[in-house]
Amino acid sequence: MRVESGGGDSSSRARSAPRELAVWTRTPLGPPECGESLDLLTARFDRHRYAPHAHQEFTIGVCVGGTEIIDYRGGRVHVGPGSIVVLAPGEVHTGRPGPCGGGYAYRAMYPLQPLLAEGTTTLPHFRDPILDDPELATALRTAHTELSECADPLEAESRLPWLLTALARRHGTGARPVRDVVPGADRIALSVRDRLADGLLAPPSLAELAAELELSRYQVLRAFRDTMGLPPYAWLAQHRVERARGFLESGLRPAEVAGLVGFADQAHLTRWFRRVLGVTPAAYRRSVRAAQQRSRPRPPAGPMLRA
Repeated sequence: MRVESGGGDSSSRARSAPRELAVWTRTPLGPPECGESLDLLTARFDRHRYAPHAHQEFTIGVCVGGTEIIDYRGGRVHVGPGSIVVLAPGEVHTGRPGPCGGGYAYRAMYPLQPLLAEGTTTLPHFRDPILDDPELATALRTAHTELSECADPLEAESRLPWLLTALARRHGTGARPVRDVVPGADRIALSVRDRLADGLLAPPSLAELAAELELSRYQVLRAFRDTMGLPPYAWLAQHRVERARGFLESGLRPAEVAGLVGFADQAHLTRWFRRVLGVTPAAYRRSVRAAQQRSRPRPPAGPMLRA
């Protein structure tokens, strides 16, 4: 679900107006029946000033341009490009452009509190609202961008607990990490792999699998990544690509194949096909079918005429 707000038309008045853009996206975490989701905001403001307000979720943002001033916990926070902002639930805050002009741009996500405690024994506390962690900032921004563009429930559920656990462990206080060495990790990973393969079109959620194993989602992710070398959504996407190859080789078109192997649409199939094989599904189909044509036996030549 995407909700956009922005102003402007082709008139001269609109062209001179400040650039104000906000895109709100809701991505599911697991199948729809789970009812769990994550809100994402992509914003670019020249003049917009937020009234004092609070969220029931955490606010985790990455500044991607300009400067912003936030009033928070009785102080004033200056935010610049590359900074991570973490605001606790229920904490009143504001937001406005910095004094140098040029506005501010950021990407923010609003996870419910349990997501921040997937890899810790209790909910962490963030003493400082501004964090300097370029590696994590890049990872959060990339995940935000890709989840905003293509809301795959398993991908969101695989990426978010991992990134938020990294945030909690690196910069949170007051909570001990859960054990990273999961007993029986190999067995757990193979069981999860088989469940994902069997549910190609409607895979189980990680929350469901974790509950069955009496583990957190983070621990399931840890066991799977340590054993398989990649997260569950990436393994399933590659498995789907392999299945898609067979359908393409049989002559089906990419638009038909996407739904048969569990991808949301042809664009999602193309995205992963290129990641795994380096070519688009259409190019792969053309190449394979051309090779099939060349390998077919030619009909025997007719009888030779005698002079």
